[in-house]
Amino acid sequence: MTKTIRITGAALVGAVALALTAGGALAYDGTKCKAPGNCWEPKPGYPEKVKGSKYDPKHDPKEIAKQAESERAMEARNAKRSEHFKKTGKWVYDVSKI
Repeated sequence: MTKTIRITGAALVGAVALALTAGGALAYDGTKCKAPGNCWEPKPGYPEKVKGSKYDPKHDPKEIAKQAESERAMEARNAKRSEHFKKTGKWVYDVSKI
C-alpha cells in the first residue's frame, strides 16, 4: 500500500530555507581568503610557479602562430563577403564565388 504525501507551499519554502542554511554551515569557511569571496587554494603539492613545472602547458609558438594566421584569413574572407554584400545586397558564403 502506498501513501500519498501532500506538501504545502509554505512547508516547501521552509524545507528549502532549512537546506540552504544547513548547507552554508558545511561550506568552506574561508580561512585563507585573499579578498572576501576569493578563497581559492591550490591542492597540496601544487607549485607556487607553474612555469617550468609539470603543470606548465608548454604551448608551442608555431601552433599559436597557426591560430593567429587562420584568424587573419577568416577576417579577410569576412571583409570580402561584407564588401560584396554592400555592393550587391546578396550575401555569398563561398568566397570563391565572389
